[in-house]
Amino acid sequence: MNLQLSLMVEWWNMTNSLIKTEDYRLITPYWCNRLLLYKGKARSEAEWHEGFFNGHISPIASLQLHQEFGFIDFKDFDCNVMTLGYPKSTDTERILKLEHKGIELRVGNPKWGAEGDKLYFVIKHGAVLV
Repeated sequence: MNLQLSLMVEWWNMTNSLIKTEDYRLITPYWCNRLLLYKGKARSEAEWHEGFFNGHISPIASLQLHQEFGFIDFKDFDCNVMTLGYPKSTDTERILKLEHKGIELRVGNPKWGAEGDKLYFVIKHGAVLV
């Protein structure tokens, strides 16, 4: 399974030139649904919202705690398919396939689009794939 991520021009240019080696996604029910498994199973966006974004503890603290106890795992992806916007599949100039080097829950690099001390899903890129 590939992880497809659309980028704006600035981040596309840095990623395409292999300067930017990771991508950031907000910790929301949408991205939890795309990137995480709970006890080895997929959950719907609504289930992530109900379970982590509707309680007394912050969603990030809750996710970190569940990850620490082994309830949450990141999905396993074959590669990261980075696109400049939403190109047609034949527009290969706007599609870049990179080795998937894992996902972490941590602070990102402000030079690469992250905000200050904010935690993100950090999607790590490896070598260019043909």
